[in-house]
Amino acid sequence: MDKYQKIDEVGRGSYGVVYKALNLHDGETVAIKKLYTRKYSVKECMNIRQINSLINLNNHANIVKLQEIINKQGIVFLLFEYMECSLYDRLINQTKPF
Repeated sequence: MDKYQKIDEVGRGSYGVVYKALNLHDGETVAIKKLYTRKYSVKECMNIRQINSLINLNNHANIVKLQEIINKQGIVFLLFEYMECSLYDRLINQTKPF
């Protein structure tokens, strides 16, 4: 997590909080989701339904890309490509048919 700098909190949900962050090595903007549940092993992380689904759908054109899973002292962070808005925001604020 040392190679990322948090910029802003993007949102909170039932399972975690999402931050906009900057990769200090290549300047890429990413989204980091910090999960509320604590997991201490790779096996425990892989049993989380969201992670399992994202891994299986990672090559789908309409699913945001999961770039990395970081487990730091039991706290799980999911790194995604950064999107300017959520699907919910897109549907609510649409000006033309989606």
